[in-house]
Amino acid sequence: MRTDGGSNVSERRFTNTAAAGLVLALSLTTAYPAIAQVSFGSPADPPRIAIGSGVFDLAPFVGTFGTGKGAFYGYGGFGFDVNFFDRFVVTPTAAVGYFSHGIGIDLGAHTEFRTGAEFDYRFENLSRLGVGFYHMSNAGIGQHDPGVELVTVVLTMPFR
Repeated sequence: MRTDGGSNVSERRFTNTAAAGLVLALSLTTAYPAIAQVSFGSPADPPRIAIGSGVFDLAPFVGTFGTGKGAFYGYGGFGFDVNFFDRFVVTPTAAVGYFSHGIGIDLGAHTEFRTGAEFDYRFENLSRLGVGFYHMSNAGIGQHDPGVELVTVVLTMPFR
């Protein structure tokens, strides 16, 4: 704010923009009354209960794979462990990444999504050996979306 009695140009622009926005909002509410009806809550609905679920210890991961035909996939995503009987671990995952098909299968886009799960046996030293089952596709964003299923053998070693 200026102390010499003059008006600041940026203050005038803000005031003009705010006034124009207010006029537009008021004209929309009077021209289309249905748009202006906003209610908080659902007063006409019966009482209800909501049930939800979630996870904690959601872990980010990154990875790459390639093939002998020049395909490359670099990805990142999230997963979480579900433990069974101290030794068995199921890890559902979801990832997105960049795919280049080389001279192999064309999945229809460079952006590909991978979802699936890994099923591991956890050893006493906390290393794991398991198998992963995944589906990879472009979710329809490419010109075609053949999708592929992947099966991997996974050895996981703890950092210590």
